[in-house]
Amino acid sequence: MPLRHLLLALAVVAVWGTNFVVIRWGLAELPPFAFAALRFALSSLPFLPFIARPATPWRTLASFGLLLGAGQFGLLYLAMRSDISPGLASLVIQTQVFFTIGLAMLLRGEGLRPLQGLGFALALAGMGLIGLHVTGAAGAAGVSALGLMLVLGAALSWAVANLVARSAGRVDPIGFMVWSSLTAVLPLTGISLATEGGPTHLLQQLGAASAVAWAAVVWQAVGNTLFGYGGWNWLLARHPAATVAPTALLVPVFGMLSSSALLGEPLPPWKLGAAALVLGGLALNLLATRSRA
Repeated sequence: MPLRHLLLALAVVAVWGTNFVVIRWGLAELPPFAFAALRFALSSLPFLPFIARPATPWRTLASFGLLLGAGQFGLLYLAMRSDISPGLASLVIQTQVFFTIGLAMLLRGEGLRPLQGLGFALALAGMGLIGLHVTGAAGAAGVSALGLMLVLGAALSWAVANLVARSAGRVDPIGFMVWSSLTAVLPLTGISLATEGGPTHLLQQLGAASAVAWAAVVWQAVGNTLFGYGGWNWLLARHPAATVAPTALLVPVFGMLSSSALLGEPLPPWKLGAAALVLGGLALNLLATRSRA
């Protein structure tokens, strides 16, 4: 990967890592699916008159929008409302790397290299260490069983979205994000209306939201979605998934440090140990990818 592409990847993961704190600020005032619907509405509707639809089928746009919107962020926001801390969420979501590589291997019939097998084992041990601290509610550990399962589901949705993005080829990354975001708005709005109190209650909550909550929505749309996923998809169109995906190992570094600094999330030894195991597994996968290249 050329240096300028690597710098873009680092900028994206820095935005994604610190964004977990921003998500928590938004969820303090907004319901999760309504928050996600607003995010994708602002990622698409203001830009549609100015950005042409990319030369890719509607089914590709709709698949990516559904996986990213209702799949990844719907589940992630739901978990982060009360079932997992921002720092742990930023770590667990990185299992998308293993889901992405595993799915790519399955579809292409490739085998698992020994170093990658060790990486998967380390990451699994890290998830197991988190699992040992899972309780019925998030509590002092910062994670519940429901929260862990929801974030793992979000990671799987992200992995499948990565493969869909690669199948689109070298299309305009911003146009792809704008038009795919449009397809995420309707399902998220429907889920919100069905589960978060109906139109009147939702309008009351939106009307009572502070400037901080609305700033969180705007940042989700512009910084995290358009810049983050636009840049990510641009990289996926030019490099193998196994090369791009491991750069996301820095997301939990930014996520855990920013959550500790800004939200006071504790970082006991077991959290640091779990992070070391997962990040070690991600790093070994990156080394295996470099070795193959």
